[in-house]
Amino acid sequence: PVLPSRRRYVAGGRCQSAARLEGKVVIITGANTGIGKETARDLAQRGKVIIACRDIAKAEAAASEIRAETGNQQVIVKKLDLADTKSIREFAENFLAEEKKLHVLINNAGVMLCPYSKTADGFEMHLGVNHLGHFLLTFLLLECLKQSAPARIVNVSSLAHHGGRIRFHDLQGEKSYNRGLAYCHSKLANVLFTRELARRLQGKFPRQVEFTANALHPGSVSSELVRHSFVMSWLWKIFSFFLKTPCEGAQTSIYCAVAEELESVTGQYFSDCQPAYVSPRGRDDETAKKLWSVSCELLGIQWD
Repeated sequence: PVLPSRRRYVAGGRCQSAARLEGKVVIITGANTGIGKETARDLAQRGKVIIACRDIAKAEAAASEIRAETGNQQVIVKKLDLADTKSIREFAENFLAEEKKLHVLINNAGVMLCPYSKTADGFEMHLGVNHLGHFLLTFLLLECLKQSAPARIVNVSSLAHHGGRIRFHDLQGEKSYNRGLAYCHSKLANVLFTRELARRLQGKFPRQVEFTANALHPGSVSSELVRHSFVMSWLWKIFSFFLKTPCEGAQTSIYCAVAEELESVTGQYFSDCQPAYVSPRGRDDETAKKLWSVSCELLGIQWD
């Protein structure tokens, strides 16, 4: 459809790739609503999609809608609660028992503006779900991704990473907590994780085997992500014309997952389907390395 010029500007870039994913497997976390659901809807027209969600009823409703619309019966729901490492391990175990390959992992799920609360393992909720949950999930699925290469890891971050900092002295926000800043910190962690993961993956494979990790900002999207804040929900309603729809917000995730020109691009950050500016803190390799080792420590894993 032809959009008015202001609406076109808000909508931003679109993924133009018609790449098929026949015989390929994609996992998308948090794909029962918002941009995750729209990403799943698009990728289900290309190949097999696994929707990994905490709320199975919502996920099944989304999956059956996508199956009906795309005619693809290979849209499968699996339970995954990123606020519980036991659930993450069970999900990975079940997936690896059932599937031989994994070609794209989209770490999309997230929480935003939560009042102070902790995950099942005692991590501050934003850090625990947005960073540590996906860090552990990626670790557990990495071998399968490696064996399926060419493979891609796509981390949904945010422009909010510009307001974040990694406060190693108070990582769990126990000394001081601001829910807006906690979200920003976790989104910066996504950018740093992507950067360090890409660095570690480079040089581990023959030149012709591509295995990439990239992060992205989906844009300001009208979604359920602001549900924990009455003020933000109210503002989102008032300014909805200036927000992307979930379908528009999903475009950069889809682009990072399928675009042919990104086959050997890794460690980058995208917005509106093009490279975007990363804050100086998001380019700090020392912080990225330290965050990696602290994350391993907190999760009780060895990832060299």
